[in-house]
Amino acid sequence: MLPEPEREKNQETLLFASGIPYKNGLRARHESYTLIANGSGGLPVHSGHPWTTCLTPIDSARMNAKASKTKRTTLIVVSTIALTLIAVLAVLNFTSGEKKIEHRIPRLYSTEDAQFLRTMGLLLGPAILDGNRFQSLLNGDQIFPAMLGAIRSARRTITFETYIYWSGGIGKEFADALAERARAGVKVHVLLDWVGSEKMEEAYLEEMQQAGVEIRRYHKPHWYNLTKLNNRTHRKLLIVDGKVGFTGGVGIADEWTGSGQDENHWRDTHFRAEGPVVGEMQAVFVDNWIETTGTVLHGDSYFPEPTPVGRSKGQMFMSSPTGGAESMHLMYLMALTGASRSIQLSMAYFVPDDLAVRTLVAALKRGVKIQIIMPGPKGDAAIVRRASRARWGDLLTAGAQLYEYQPTMYHCKVINVDDYLVSVGSTNFDNRSFSLNDEANLNIYDAAFAREQIEIFEKDLKHSHRFTLDEWKNRPLSEKIWEHTISLIGSQL
Repeated sequence: MLPEPEREKNQETLLFASGIPYKNGLRARHESYTLIANGSGGLPVHSGHPWTTCLTPIDSARMNAKASKTKRTTLIVVSTIALTLIAVLAVLNFTSGEKKIEHRIPRLYSTEDAQFLRTMGLLLGPAILDGNRFQSLLNGDQIFPAMLGAIRSARRTITFETYIYWSGGIGKEFADALAERARAGVKVHVLLDWVGSEKMEEAYLEEMQQAGVEIRRYHKPHWYNLTKLNNRTHRKLLIVDGKVGFTGGVGIADEWTGSGQDENHWRDTHFRAEGPVVGEMQAVFVDNWIETTGTVLHGDSYFPEPTPVGRSKGQMFMSSPTGGAESMHLMYLMALTGASRSIQLSMAYFVPDDLAVRTLVAALKRGVKIQIIMPGPKGDAAIVRRASRARWGDLLTAGAQLYEYQPTMYHCKVINVDDYLVSVGSTNFDNRSFSLNDEANLNIYDAAFAREQIEIFEKDLKHSHRFTLDEWKNRPLSEKIWEHTISLIGSQL
């Protein structure tokens, strides 16, 4: 083997003889050869690249180490930026950014006081309007025929906003009915939540769009709205010709069909409204339609002259993280604080925060009877059920009657206070509804109508299991640990 100086000289000679410039054993420019350093000097081999680097093993190792270090540094920088972005998006998605009610509201009057109505009207925003007529609709067998009948009778406009719209028989019926009315010249506007309508067949959308239905998906992910991914429209509204409105807990899916007869057919309540309050319902729909499309729907096709049709007082109001996030929370706290005799809650998801628990306990201590029905073992969200149970201790100790509905999923969202105020809509008794989602509720101030809801509630009680304080205390330790752990993220459930 040649000595090192001789090998380098030999290498240089070979390069020079080949017509390839050589300098310091580092770089050679040629068309089709690469030098490979070996024990007997450099030998030209075919390369195919116009530029190559001729390196000693030591030089090559140094450059590889430097390149590896550069890659690691780049990876660390990129990972740090990505994690920071994810953290910022998470914070923005899981907080409302609005001012929050933190202290229990002082009790200055009861629901029977005229001041209660004035306060509810002024603090919540929309006025309490007289001259309305309301009808309770129980389960799909009553709800869907009424809604589809109203759609098929439309002559001028239909506005429809919902969270759940899934594939299935009832989903196809709604798509067909909305498409038929659009072909007949009715202006049809449909607003679907992007997450809630994920299980909807594209064929339904295509059918409606081809017929002339104007459809939008609420907060479909785009680069410019990533901070709103956790803000969904949970509102459930159908308004026909600006004269008839529907709201409540129902979604457009086969689970809501039937009469709640088994675990595949859910128990729910929806309300039909006529009268001046329907204009407020329409205004709630237009709120999110503007946000989604930038278009204002107005005129007498959407807001006809209000005509009294009954004797009930009503009020439709909304909440959203982008404005008035605490309105729904405030409504519940005001109603609970004003209660004198009774509170009946039919609630699909009941995960009260500390303030709500304290408000309910205060009502119990002044003699208010509190009964709450929630989903039981056949509910659709076991994790929410566990988080709810973790917060029952103070309520049960103070005397609240807590029930779990047994036959099927219990999806109702109704509150009845003092057999006078009835509120129904999309709102659950949890932080997601109070702070993160877009929600809408219809408040009805009518003793006769409230008595009808008592009868419905008492029928549901017969199918419910009452959870006692002893039963709650004696549940297995594993359940207690699991429930307490889940309750720590209760604000996102």
